Amino acid sequence: MSAASPTDETTVQGIAASPGIAYGQAFLYLQSDVEVPNYQVDAAKRLEEVGRFERGLLTTRQQIAKIQAEVAKNLGPEEALIFDAHLLVLEDQALIAETIREFESTHLNIETCFNKVSQRYVQAFSEIDDEYLRERAGDIRDVAQRVLQNLLGQAENSLSRLVDQRIVVANDISPSDSASIDRSAALAIVTDSGSRTSHAVIVARSMKVPAVVGVRDLTTRLKANDWVLVDGYDGLVILNPSESTLFRYGKIQAAKKSLESRLLEANREPAITLDGEKVAIMANIEKVDEIRLVQDYSAEGVGLFRTEYLYLNSARMPSEGEQFVAYKTVAEALAPHPVVIRTLDLGGDKPMASNPALFPKESNPFMGFRAIRFCLENPGIFKDQLRAILLASAFGNVKLMYPMISGREELARANAVLAECKAELRAKGQAFDEHMAVGAMIEIPSAAVTADVLAQDCDFFSVGTNDLIQYLLAIDRVNDRIAHLYEPAHPAVIRTLKQIVDEARKQKISVSVCGEMAADPVFVPLLLGLGVDCLSMTPPQIPAVKYAIRSMAMGDARRLAAEALRMTSPKAILAMCEDFYRSRTNADPEAG
Repeated sequence: MSAASPTDETTVQGIAASPGIAYGQAFLYLQSDVEVPNYQVDAAKRLEEVGRFERGLLTTRQQIAKIQAEVAKNLGPEEALIFDAHLLVLEDQALIAETIREFESTHLNIETCFNKVSQRYVQAFSEIDDEYLRERAGDIRDVAQRVLQNLLGQAENSLSRLVDQRIVVANDISPSDSASIDRSAALAIVTDSGSRTSHAVIVARSMKVPAVVGVRDLTTRLKANDWVLVDGYDGLVILNPSESTLFRYGKIQAAKKSLESRLLEANREPAITLDGEKVAIMANIEKVDEIRLVQDYSAEGVGLFRTEYLYLNSARMPSEGEQFVAYKTVAEALAPHPVVIRTLDLGGDKPMASNPALFPKESNPFMGFRAIRFCLENPGIFKDQLRAILLASAFGNVKLMYPMISGREELARANAVLAECKAELRAKGQAFDEHMAVGAMIEIPSAAVTADVLAQDCDFFSVGTNDLIQYLLAIDRVNDRIAHLYEPAHPAVIRTLKQIVDEARKQKISVSVCGEMAADPVFVPLLLGLGVDCLSMTPPQIPAVKYAIRSMAMGDARRLAAEALRMTSPKAILAMCEDFYRSRTNADPEAG
């Protein structure tokens, strides 16, 4: 294939979201928000206006159910689960009731009232720090746009016009849009906005097409039918690629495919180093329906079960019984492998939009009223969750973990509440694991510095490197202006990790890492060399990590870590880790 344009080649950096390389002409998809009229409704027509709102919700529900059925047929049942969240939005009694209250107080048309309330929900979710949960703002936005289109009698937007094979380039692609893409016509997906957890990415991976997201303003620089090369491995979009670039990428694509086949083969084998040391590889999950992914990728259990999803996808706090069913389902399905359930990391940067009274807006949510702080101030909510986890422990190898622990007093308070819950269950004769392991996440510098003290009261540590690095280096990792300063290879990070491991060793407790560092094959030898026992990551990242482990000797990893501890330059440490990885895996730098 030859380059089709004499225009100068331009390379734009985005976020690698779905692996693969594609080359073709762009299909520019520009979607604008619905224009909402604003007018007063006559008193005689107000009851009719509420009825019109109810019919709009019903029509939207029917449309989404139809889309879900089509996705289940074309992509599979797991991909169709995306639309469960959309249906939940339409059934959210708080959202519906707030819209009607807004209408009753202002007497403005129902579109205006619904738009105002739904935008408030979108804003609340958009401010959440957690990438996955922040992306759920897109669910609400997508549903809201569809409801408004139905109320206004407008035709829905869609990508069904895509006929020939094209690179789809858009501001963003909603789940509804994604569902209408013809798999045989989309060569790749590129969006101005979005993250690795956006629905466009989920669909792209399901379709096995490359995707790059977060390519700012690309839609304003590109014309329909321009020739584009998409590198879903490194997050690059190349406009008008030259002959030499196309030739080079042909070689890269061949190398990538060879590496991917080796990774899949390695994933069928245990994570054992060349000198015979076994490493525990576990999975991070958000929802019960991810059990299959844990099993498909041969994870040895769940190292981090984030429980916020149960709260943020509901108009109310989930009951003890509802939580018990979720935790029990995962524990039973994965037994005898461990399932580490993290208690609620809600509040501050993860507010419940449907319960704003519990989560007042904060100027600095990263260090605000969240996680264990919220739980200790709301013992009723905390105890519901702790009892549910304890009850689930009778059905599998359940472990409990507290997030955002800053010191021994906080840990003692949490354990005191746990002891109360155990006493309550004993009094009722309800079964639970009396010896359930209890650990703490080490993600605040004060916890790392006092790891020697915390280790005396814990059965294990789990290091959340994402927040730990952010707090150690005073870097807001979602702030584009300073994101380049977020350096996992910083000497302060490596020395802190070493201190955590050393103090855990003295008390004979294990240390796992469940942040992004654990999923990066370049940093895996360093973490293991520092003495980390277990690595936990999203399931699709497991093959690359296993391959790295099976390609190295633990003795060499320890020497790598010792050398890194003596170094002072983050860039030099990173370069050394990259060289170590490439020399062991025979990975071409161009091929990853």
